[in-house]
Amino acid sequence: MAEKIAGILGGMGPEATVDLMQRVIHFTHAQDDIDHVRCIVDNNPKVPSRIKALLEGGSVSPGPCLAEMGRKLEQWGADFLCIPCNTAHNYYKDVQDAVSIPVLNMVELTSAAVAEACPGARKAGILCSPAVRITKLYEEPCRRLGIEPVYATSEKEQQLLAVIKKIKTGDTGPAVYESYQTVIADVCGQGADALVIACTELGILHDAKYPRPVIDAADVLAKAIVGIAKNTLPFPTR
Repeated sequence: MAEKIAGILGGMGPEATVDLMQRVIHFTHAQDDIDHVRCIVDNNPKVPSRIKALLEGGSVSPGPCLAEMGRKLEQWGADFLCIPCNTAHNYYKDVQDAVSIPVLNMVELTSAAVAEACPGARKAGILCSPAVRITKLYEEPCRRLGIEPVYATSEKEQQLLAVIKKIKTGDTGPAVYESYQTVIADVCGQGADALVIACTELGILHDAKYPRPVIDAADVLAKAIVGIAKNTLPFPTR
């Protein structure tokens, strides 16, 4: 069976997209170049800000831009699409409605991965931007699996948003790590028995310490890309 081609709606942010591609390479068992997954990537940092649209009253929706990216990736030969940005999944339907090929849902896949990896978990700490909490992206997928999502308290949530914004500027210095660790402690203090890295920017902080089992959405997505491309996972339906 021919391998599938992955289309990646990237640029949210650019480094997170490169990080995802590195994970795809990492999870691919390859002996030579030809063994790796073919990816068609639109690393487009000009996608309108999800934070501005969802949190700051911005009038420009990212949906049409993401839909157009999806259409182009399909035209260029992608067999399936993925969106390596949790917040952008607020516009998942815009993309899926614009194409005739499947679009992986990173939020659904990650929620299922928590239930599989941590079968005893009752509360999952969602480490994310405020937009993910406000729009309740993880609420239904988690609760359907018997897991209650918990989030950073309001003060720490703003601190986490500042961490995300620092990473977007390229700052991953000690102060950023230290600030992130206090947010993790806050979420664990609310009873989280598993943690979800639900922002692909946060996944760039590879040396962060997690006192609970952790599921990284970027890892989940990368593994799904490899499995679907290599036909070791079922090809998703629309």
